[in-house]
Formats: sequence, C-alpha cells, structure tokens
Amino acid sequence: MIYKIFNTIAFRLTLWFTGIFTICSGVTFILFYFLAVQTIQTQTDQQLLDNASKFSTIIRRNGLVGARELAVVEAQAAGEKVIFFRLVYPTGEVFASSHMSYWKHVHVSKYALTKLIIDKSSVFETVQIPLTQQKARILYSYVAPNVILQTGIAMDFYSKFLLAFKKVFIGAMGFIIIFSALSGWLLIRKALSGVATITKTAQNITGSNLEARVAGIGNKDELDYLVITFNSMLDRIEELVKSIREMSDNIAHDLKTPITRIRGFAELTLVHEENLEDYRIMASNTIEESDRLLDMINTMLVISRAEAGEGDFEFKKINLSDMIKEACDLFAPLAEDKNIRFVQTIEEKILIVADIKMLQRAFSNLLDNAIKYTPEDGKVSVLVFKEKQQVTIKIEDTGIGIAQEYFEKIFERFYRAESSRTSAGTGLGLSLARTIVRQHKGDVFVSSRQSSEQSDQQSDQKGKGSIFVVRLPYSNLEVI
Repeated sequence: MIYKIFNTIAFRLTLWFTGIFTICSGVTFILFYFLAVQTIQTQTDQQLLDNASKFSTIIRRNGLVGARELAVVEAQAAGEKVIFFRLVYPTGEVFASSHMSYWKHVHVSKYALTKLIIDKSSVFETVQIPLTQQKARILYSYVAPNVILQTGIAMDFYSKFLLAFKKVFIGAMGFIIIFSALSGWLLIRKALSGVATITKTAQNITGSNLEARVAGIGNKDELDYLVITFNSMLDRIEELVKSIREMSDNIAHDLKTPITRIRGFAELTLVHEENLEDYRIMASNTIEESDRLLDMINTMLVISRAEAGEGDFEFKKINLSDMIKEACDLFAPLAEDKNIRFVQTIEEKILIVADIKMLQRAFSNLLDNAIKYTPEDGKVSVLVFKEKQQVTIKIEDTGIGIAQEYFEKIFERFYRAESSRTSAGTGLGLSLARTIVRQHKGDVFVSSRQSSEQSDQQSDQKGKGSIFVVRLPYSNLEVI
C-alpha cells in the first residue's frame, strides 16, 4: 500500500510542492536573517562612531583629562559589562580607560593599529571575549593627533536576538513543511479527483459495455478538457467496435454463401450424379466460387496493407488519359449488352505519377458499378480533365442512385445498401477504390441527382443516378 502511494502522481506532486515551498521559505528566512545581522552591525558601528565623535569633541574642549572622565562616566552609564573605552598612543600604550575588570582579556590589536595608521580611517573588528561566550564589536579611531580611541560594545543582546530568530526560523520551517505537505496533498488530491473518476470509468469498460461516460466537471479546466477528450475517444472506440461487428457479420455472410454453394455442388454430385461430366461441372463451380473467395480475401489484404502504409505501390510516370481510354474500351461491350449509351470526354495526354495497376483497379471498380446499377437504355458518362493543380475524373450514370445518408457508408468495407443486395458483389469495390486513390494523395466523392418526380417531403429518398468524382494531384511533368 505504501509502495503504491509513493508511486502516485499525487505523492510526487506533493513532494515537489513541499520541496519548492520549503526552499522558497528557507531562502526568504535566510535573506531576512542576513538583513537583520547587517542592520544590527550597522547600528552598532554607528553607535561606536558616535562615541568616538564625543571623545573628539571633549578632547578639543577639555583635553585628555576630560576624555578620561568621559570614559568613566559613559562606561558607568551604559554598564561596565556593556561598553568600554581605552585611550592609547599609536604605539599601543594605554594611558586612560574605563573600568576594565570585565574587559581585561581584550587587548589592543597591533594589526588594527597598523591598519588605522596606514589608512587613516576607522577600523572595526568583531572579537570573542576570552573565557566567555560573548562577542564584542571593537572600534579603533583617531580622536586627536597621536591619540587613538579603542572602544567596544558587547553583542550579548544582539546575539540573543539572533538566537531567538534562529529558533523561530527552525520552528517556522517545521510548521511550513508539515503545512505545505498536508495542504499540498489535499489540494492535489482534490485537483486529481477527476483523473480517479476517469480511471474508474475506464476500468468498468468492457467489450460488451462501451456506453459508460465520464460526467463533466464544468470548470473548463485541463481536467474538463481531458474528460471531453476521453468521452470522444470512447465514442470513436464504440463506433469502431460497432463497425468491426458489422464487418464481421458481413464477412460471415459473404463467406457463408460461396461455401454453402461449394458444399451443395459437391453433395448433389455425390448423391445424384455418377458420370464424369457432372464431376467436371462440380469442379468448375468449385473453382469459380473459390476464386471469388480468394479475390475477396486478396482485396481485403490490399485495403488493410494500404491503410496501414504497407501497400506495394510502384509510383512512376504514366499517361492517365490512355489508361482510362483502355479501361473504357474494356467495359464498352458490357454497356452495349445492356444498350447503355457510353459517352467519353477525356482530355489528351494527362501525365501523372501513379501506380498504373492499382489505379486501373480503382477506376475499373467505379466503372463496373456504374454499368451494373444502370438499367437498360440508360447512359454512363466518363469525363476527365485538368483544373489547377489536380485531375478530375467524373463517372456519371442514370442508375438507381444513392440516398444521401449512404454517401459515406458505401465506402465502408462490406457495406451494401439494400437496393444493391440483389446484384452480385462483395461490398469491397468502393472501399478499395477510395483506399487506392487516397494512397495517391487524392480522394473519391459521390453525389446523387434528385429525381424531378420527388417532392421536397421525399427528398430523403434515393436520387436518380449517381456521380462519382475522383480527384488526383497533378503536376505538369513535361515542364518539370
């Protein structure tokens, strides 16, 4: 349980939050501490300089005798353990001082005197009073020609103040760490409560239950957007699973029919027929049905590999106009058998980079559908032309048409509208055509003309005739 808590985002964020808050608070306290130390030292130095100024004034007025008296009076007034005064010559010889019983171990610093004599400016130093835990701030300063004042102030009060400051700092830091950890944990747990809800919903989702959704918080924050994204993902997954189920049902249906036929041929031949010719007919029918199954499987493989980016496409420069003319010539006899008027308007010498075999397959599927679903005495038109940076191929028929709600569904694998189920087919032709065209960086679209006999109230019904439009990218290869 503890290991799981340590590995949670809430724990790591709390650790970061506590660490950053503690560091910021620590830096703030340290800055305040050094500011307090600097302020205390500055005030102490100024007090020492003020004392030196007094001695300079007294010496000018009353001489050294007045200075001796001032030293005694000032020390007694402030406290002999608080402050002391010495008057010394530049050689370090003491000739006057306040009561020094407490300060007897504080000697005149020859280093400070030398520095004072050389720089001619006051010298400060902080010393440890021997045999005590106290510190003192010492000043060496000229108060008269050849007269140096050594005066010092005990730092006992200031040390106690700084010690109290340190204790407050340690206590405050402990409180800040505990407070920041607890408050951070609660706030982060509250902020991440939506994630827990999403996780719980995800855990409850199974293959048979994809209807669960996470309720939005309504705060329009990152978690709310995460909830929206998660629910959208579930919608797409549910739609995908439904399409997979539908496709599986269609595959089962399309596989069942030829397999049933094969079995029926074999059973009838074995039970009722005994001559060799009947066996040959059975074998021929079996081969035909097997070819249909193999063609369907191969088509599925081509679509799947192309959509996965693993298709075996060989792109090279081709003459699209010639390819379409050859395909039209191939399907012209089928149109003649149904007395369909076959009109071709193909711009000459359209050169593109493409896989000619794959593109032939896609165009053949579209042309085959147009002829298949156009009744006798109808019309099929093929129009090919260049416009701007693309090539447009239009295949227009006067067939049964397609209802608008099926414009996208007909490109799904194995999908067949009710009106087309009476005709032979696997429901893979349009899906294959769009996949191939999209691999060429183009696309396939469909529209259907509304019959003039339909009223506005019946506009949701299928139209009369369909128009399939193929658009492919085009560059002028001759110029390039």
